[in-house]
Parts: sequence; C-alpha cells; structure tokens
Amino acid sequence: MTLILASSSPRRRQLLHSIGLEFDVVPADADETELAGESPVDYVGRIAALKARLVAERLDAPQSVAVLAADTTVDVDGSVQAKPVDDADARRMLRRLSGRTHQVHTAVFGWTSGGEHSVTVTTDVTFARLSDDGIGWYLSIGEHRDKAGAYGMQGAGAALVRRIEGSPSNVIGLPLVETIGVLRACGVAVAGG
Repeated sequence: MTLILASSSPRRRQLLHSIGLEFDVVPADADETELAGESPVDYVGRIAALKARLVAERLDAPQSVAVLAADTTVDVDGSVQAKPVDDADARRMLRRLSGRTHQVHTAVFGWTSGGEHSVTVTTDVTFARLSDDGIGWYLSIGEHRDKAGAYGMQGAGAALVRRIEGSPSNVIGLPLVETIGVLRACGVAVAGG
C-alpha cells in the first residue's frame, strides 16, 4: 500500500518519519474558510476530509493507495484560532491564550478506495501568563508564522506552555497513537503502537 500525505506541513512529515513510515507528499489545495456557525471540531473534521478527498480525486488513486490528511486548530471558547494573518494578529491570539486553558483539535482522515476512516483528538493546553515583553520575544523568533493559534509547542513555544492534558503530538499537528489506528484501518502496515 502506497501512502500519500495530503499535507505540506513539515511537522507532520517529521512525525510520520519518526515512526518509520515512508510516504509521498501531495499537498491539498483546499479552501479552509470556516463556515458560519461551524464548531472547531466540525471545522477540522470537514477540512481534513476535504484535503484527503481532493488529493485522492486529483491522483485518481488506485486501490493500492492510501491518502492521509489532517487538520489542526486552536479552540478558545468555541472559536477557531487559525494561522495568524500577520504579527498583529499573532499578538492578539497570544494575549487571548495568556494564562488560560484552550483546546487543540486535530482531525486525522484516511482515504482508500475501500473506505474512509477518521478520528478527532482534543488536547487541553494551559498557557503561562505572558507579559507583553514575553509575547514580543516570541514573535521576534518568527516561530508563530504558519501555526494555528500562533505558537508551536515543538520549539520555543514550549516556553509558553505551563501544562498539557492529552496527546503531545496532537499539539504539534498529528496525534500519533490515533494516526497509527487510522492507517491500520486503511490497510497501511505500521510498526509499533
């Protein structure tokens, strides 16, 4: 079974390589606009499914192919905190996260010609109280760009996080235990877990 990752995320590639998987990367060009009234959990589920199906359709994927897609968002009080549009937007997001607990949701979606399998994982993340200087320091590093909620826990952003409850790899963008389950359901041979 050939595995296709429908994502250009270097973090997802790194996580999949860390569990010994070989795969091709075919990024999905999906419209990720949030729908009116859509919950963060419904949002990530819809986007992950859309990405996998778009790539499968583009490749006219045969039976020997499995397409894996994922989408992650930060949820503050039921509101999607997507990737910041600029530094001012990132500063606003980090102020909103400061000293609070929020949720990180990742939907993992596997497509094969024989069926679709999905799971959504939620992790609670509690931020330390951030000063304006601390936020400025983090923004100066540039790590906030292209990350939901304007932070990355796998790098310097870990200094912003006081506690997590749930999957650490989920916060990075791919909950590995659950991803292994989705891949096995799709017929992909995965060691471990």
